[in-house]
Amino acid sequence: MYFQSREQAGQLLAEQLIQYRYENCAVIALGDGSVLVAREIAAQLHCLLSMMLIDEIEVPGENETFGMMDHAGGFSENPNFSHDQLEEYYGEFHGMIEEQKRLKFEHMNRLFADGGAVDKVLIQDHVVILVSDGLKNGMSLEAAVEFLKPVRVQRLIIATPIASVAAVDRMHILADEIHCLGVTDNYFDTNHYYDVNNIPDHKHIVQIINQNVLNWR
Repeated sequence: MYFQSREQAGQLLAEQLIQYRYENCAVIALGDGSVLVAREIAAQLHCLLSMMLIDEIEVPGENETFGMMDHAGGFSENPNFSHDQLEEYYGEFHGMIEEQKRLKFEHMNRLFADGGAVDKVLIQDHVVILVSDGLKNGMSLEAAVEFLKPVRVQRLIIATPIASVAAVDRMHILADEIHCLGVTDNYFDTNHYYDVNNIPDHKHIVQIINQNVLNWR
């Protein structure tokens, strides 16, 4: 399934979620591109909008993801690795893995210097809607759910315009409710599914979040 833009995809998802309008609801975007989708949902539902940043930690010298790190420093290991594989990678690459974590933690925190990051206090006892502009696998969701574990939420919803089969499988395990407009066996780069890919720079993305209430419709 293809979309004209992330904004159009967000409007389609908002139609499916309209029952949560005026509820204690919070929309959390998983990255800059996802904010463009999430903004449309938050505008229709009249709810909080914030974002999480999640980045990959790679196995050094290999084309594999060791785990995912969030902007608060939380880390979740790749669930596809066995205990023995994880121990082997930790033993061989511990220093390099820790250095990746440090650098990416510092980078993500610099990006949030002007605000926009999700506040766990503000989403307590809310219906939480995690929004992505596309899910190639479920690892970013694993990291997001791990981040939310200390928070008591009414309901956890995952919404995305497009996802792989593997990501949908993870969504069913992790969420109380899912909304996915299209599923594909062969997932390309997320930009592939949008005709328009004009994602603003991060500073403008933060402005979108900070001006969220002005966009309520």
